[in-house]
Amino acid sequence: FIQDFSKAMSQAGSSQFQEVIRQELEYSMKVELDKILATAHSNELEHTKKDLEGFKKLFHRFLQEKGPSVDWGKIQRPPEDSIQPYEKIKARGLPDNIASVLNKLVVVKLNGGLGTSMGCKGPKSLIGVRNENTFLDLTVQQIEHLNKSYNTDVPLVLMNSFNTDDDTKKILQKYSHSRVKIYTFNQSRYPRINKETLLPIAKDVSYSGENTECWYPPGHGDIYASFYNSGLLDNLIAEGKEYIFVSNIDNLGATVDLYILNHLMNPPNGKRCEFVMEVTNKTRADVKGGTLTQYENKLRLVEIAQVPKAHVDEFKSVSKFKIFNTNNLWIALSAIKRLQEKNAIDMEIIVNPKTLDGGLNVIQLETAVGAAIKSFENSLGINVPRSRFLPVKTTSDLLLVMSNLYSLNAGSLTMSEKREFPTVPLVKLGSSFTKVQDYLRRFESIPDMLELDHLTVSGDVTFGKNVSLKGTVIIIANHGDRIDIPAGALLENKIVSGNLRILDH
Repeated sequence: FIQDFSKAMSQAGSSQFQEVIRQELEYSMKVELDKILATAHSNELEHTKKDLEGFKKLFHRFLQEKGPSVDWGKIQRPPEDSIQPYEKIKARGLPDNIASVLNKLVVVKLNGGLGTSMGCKGPKSLIGVRNENTFLDLTVQQIEHLNKSYNTDVPLVLMNSFNTDDDTKKILQKYSHSRVKIYTFNQSRYPRINKETLLPIAKDVSYSGENTECWYPPGHGDIYASFYNSGLLDNLIAEGKEYIFVSNIDNLGATVDLYILNHLMNPPNGKRCEFVMEVTNKTRADVKGGTLTQYENKLRLVEIAQVPKAHVDEFKSVSKFKIFNTNNLWIALSAIKRLQEKNAIDMEIIVNPKTLDGGLNVIQLETAVGAAIKSFENSLGINVPRSRFLPVKTTSDLLLVMSNLYSLNAGSLTMSEKREFPTVPLVKLGSSFTKVQDYLRRFESIPDMLELDHLTVSGDVTFGKNVSLKGTVIIIANHGDRIDIPAGALLENKIVSGNLRILDH
């Protein structure tokens, strides 16, 4: 239907005809949303109404926009001073009264994601990462350490989704005696739409049982509206807070950086930034990451989904676009309030196609938090060390952060001084390791990886206790074979294949 629709659009060429189709689609959507709203109980009516209003706006914009939303010819390299090297920010040092600067800060973690990609039920933030500590434990420890060290009151705010809210709230009770105030608010809940009819697949507001697949949280770009609607934004402003530091809860490198905070609060030219995006240099592994460009005299985040097909390879090139967005962002609270009240936060729509268990093709309309950079005044990129980007998306990432490559101190992971190279080894664990419980079963203890450059593991492989991996190690168990790396083994530049024959690499 979408293809026919767009074909008809282009052939007709008449804007009147296009407008008629758009209006019909919007009208049909409104009818369906009203039906859904009519099934809400009085206690959920207000927030369901807000959610569906927000969705209607997004759907309206989706129907207006055509194809990739950037004009490739207008993309320019950002001016020199618009992306500052971290070293320059750090060289300014810190003020004597660091506590007064910290007391203006709120830490916000994006906590809407489930651990499904790693085979876990429930919120991803509750997966054990290091010495039994979860992502959430480490976050609380970091902020508590700050508050104790400087005698400050930096609160933690979690943006949950309807998928993670209940489980997260249950677990928060265990921090009731910690020195961190913890607040939560929820992302919106939007209806998934049928790819063919462009109508919602939900028939009522419930989202349990068979209805769980009918709804989705619309990406982290939803933070501005949800934060504002929750009332929490106003409360924090009233308490004298001025900036939020936003990051993904699974990025273990995203700790509060005092130098960046000082740069925001005491800008060298007297003019404060409303939005700072931490970027870092691309490696071959990051070619798909969104990049900062200059576009119509504004800094703009360009994601791969917005790039016209003919230019995707150019976009991925490490030589032309050298940096990518870490999604560590520092944003002025007053600016969020101002822009939200004017309805002036402009973020490109990401159309995310999904296939449900029953085979139905749906699309969900999403936005990304960093895309709003162009709506803020005096935005800045800061090119930070790679160590501030340490996301744990897979068990391969988990292996790195559990290993002796890192040491843990007050909730923060730092690369071990014994590692000679500042870069992380490239680790690729095969599909037998995808689920956390399988992964844990296959390692009796985490190997020594201090001198590892590259590890590839494929097939049915297990590791005994106290294994050491150095250089390039490739372990491939063919279908039907099993390889058990014996306890205490040292593998240096080795290929192990078949039935545990150890060859020099």
